[in-house]
Amino acid sequence: MTDVAASSTAGAGAGASASASASGTQVVPNDFQTNIQYAEMEYPNPPKMAVQQYSLPPLPYAYNALEPAISEAIMALHHDSHHQAYVTNLNKALASYAGAANIADQIALLPCIRFNGGGHINHALFWRNLAPPSSEDAQNPEASAPNLAAAVRATFGSFDALIDRFSAALNGVQGSGWGWLVRTAVPQGGLRIITTKDQDPVVGEEVPLIGVDVWEHAYYLQYMNARPQYIDAVWTVINWTEAEMRYNHGRDSIFDELLAHMEADP
Repeated sequence: MTDVAASSTAGAGAGASASASASGTQVVPNDFQTNIQYAEMEYPNPPKMAVQQYSLPPLPYAYNALEPAISEAIMALHHDSHHQAYVTNLNKALASYAGAANIADQIALLPCIRFNGGGHINHALFWRNLAPPSSEDAQNPEASAPNLAAAVRATFGSFDALIDRFSAALNGVQGSGWGWLVRTAVPQGGLRIITTKDQDPVVGEEVPLIGVDVWEHAYYLQYMNARPQYIDAVWTVINWTEAEMRYNHGRDSIFDELLAHMEADP
């Protein structure tokens, strides 16, 4: 990383010292802040961006619907406090980004947008891939997700084998993060299990089918530090019907539908 950065800087400096930019803006080699200041002098009043705001989607079931796997108290705390905090902080960061005076201030806001935006996306997916344990959605994956079931057998051999490998990945997450079953980019593509750190979402062309939150706030109130017990329990409330829908559709259609639940009314 250091070598690439050094060679890029050297090349940029040589090019900058050889000529000025086509627009006439003076370029000062190896001085990022000065370059920004010159750009601001040339464009003192950049257009302001429209600010998209987001809202907390309601749960698709009652707070106590996932008991005994996930308690009513955890669901209320997790949804109403933790997820709401991601939404609130995302909206603040986006408003600050749109009103930022310069690109340096915008860049400084990107980690906050990534963290809270990822938290909003991940939790919105998570709530919808859970279902009451007595429901058909949760009880019978073979019937609720026939196409996904075929892919599971082709990739892992059986649902039991999938659950064992997914659980091992979840228990292996260090600190806070998520585990995901994803479909690869090829239409009706293969399956793989991945983990993401903190609130990083699934990016690229892969389709998130099932996400499991292994931040302590998702289980500590009920399971204390016994993450494996929480993971065993969460498999009794997976919404296989939702996972099948995600498997059968492309990433764009899934996120278009998800955003309809995440965005605030104009």
